[in-house]
Parts: sequence; structure tokens; C-alpha cells
Amino acid sequence: MLNAIDRRDFLLGLAAAGGTAVLAAAPARAASPAAPGAPVAVPRARNVVLVHGLFADGSCWSEVIGRLQAAGLNATAVQNPLTTLAEAVASAERVLARQDGPTVLVGHSFSGMIVTEAGMHPNVSALVYVAARAPDAGEDYTALAKTYPTPPATAGIVFDGDEGRLSEEAFLRDFAGDLPVAKAKVLYAVQEPFQKALLTGKITQAAWRSKPSFYAVSTEDRTINPDLERFMAKRMGAKTIEVKASHLALISHPEVITRLILEAAGHDA
Repeated sequence: MLNAIDRRDFLLGLAAAGGTAVLAAAPARAASPAAPGAPVAVPRARNVVLVHGLFADGSCWSEVIGRLQAAGLNATAVQNPLTTLAEAVASAERVLARQDGPTVLVGHSFSGMIVTEAGMHPNVSALVYVAARAPDAGEDYTALAKTYPTPPATAGIVFDGDEGRLSEEAFLRDFAGDLPVAKAKVLYAVQEPFQKALLTGKITQAAWRSKPSFYAVSTEDRTINPDLERFMAKRMGAKTIEVKASHLALISHPEVITRLILEAAGHDA
């Protein structure tokens, strides 16, 4: 039988995800921040730093930022340079260094790599992954991803020399499939290109081994395989929710993602 806290978390997650169930926390390893099914203990934070992934820029967090600000939190979006992993991590660390206390670090998609490395910063109190990569230290993420069926968006990546981007067809269908077409086309128009070198980096430390972690799985994701997302969330022992959304749950379901971030910040959702 669920106790009062578990019952509250279950009902909140169920309502937030539009009827999808909250996954039970994965079996905890020695480094996991929480026991299976237990609420994750997190320091109360008033700062949130958000990092974008490929095919986007910092504005992709706008819907979430407005809700965080309304809740009284200080939110900052990192403008990820999308050049090399080292430079991307450094850009996030500079923003983290400016925060005035405990800070929740949030990453979408590729930026889960950045969150996993930069999350070791002493200001970071908790990590939130939104349909994001979550590798272990030294792990070849590409090799890990190949153990799952290849998501459709992969075929839509096009290169102009060392500069990559997503084709319009793939962007609208496989990246932003649950957004209104007009809105998805605007997002496509402002996507930032990435450098091939960005994809070759490996992280040297995994913050999720020592920091409380939260994960939002996009069940309709065509950019990262949803089962791969579930595997990574389970491996880190994250408090996990499932959202019936495309890869862009932060835009199509900003209230759900905001609620998860508030929980990671130790605020009432």
C-alpha cells in the first residue's frame, strides 16, 4: 500500500504526464542517491541552470523559464556553443559559477552529456535530464545507443562540411512531432548548427553517481530511443516520469517538466 508521500508523488506524476504513469525509481547501486521507490532528498535551491542540446538554442527553454520565474526561482539558459564537448561544458560551468547557492542543473537531449560532466560543480544540488543522454564516465555513448534500434531522426542529420543540422522534414516529423507545424517551423528556422567534433567527446566523470537525479522520458521520442532513455534513467537510480511527448517535451509539456524541476529544487510541485 502506498504511504501518503508515495501516493502524492504518484498522483502528481500521473496528472502531470497526461495520464502516463510515473516509473518507480530504479534499483539503487552504491552510488545512487535514493533507494527504490523512496522520495529523493534534495537541498532546497532557488537557482536553475538549463542547457539545450542539438538543433536548438537557449530559447527552447522559454516556456519552462517563465513558469520557474513565476514560482520564484532564478532561471538561466546556457547558450551551448555546440563546438566541442569541452567548450560546451566550460560554457555551463561559467554560468554555474555565477549562481549564489544550490542550483538545479537541467539538460535536454545531447546536453545530458554536459549536465553529467558539469554537474560535479559544487553549486549543483540536483540534476534533471529531459529526454537526454546520460552516459557514464568514459563511456562511448554512440556505441551504447547502437544497442537499441536507431531512432528515425538520425537519418535526417545533414552535414555541410563539419557543420551539422537536422533537415526540415526530420525536424518537423521526428524532433518536434507533437508541436503545431507553424511553431515547429519557427524552431527549425532558428536551430543552431553543431560541429562534428562535438560528437566525439566522452565525459570524464558522472555527476549522477553522487548527485540526486531526475529523468523525464519522452515515450513518443523519435530522436533518442525511449527504451534507451529508460535504461539510462534506471541505471542512475533517477526519480523518473514518463511523458507522452515527442523529443521536445520541454516545449509541448512545459508544465510537466517545470514540475519535475521544482521537485528537484526541493519546492512543492
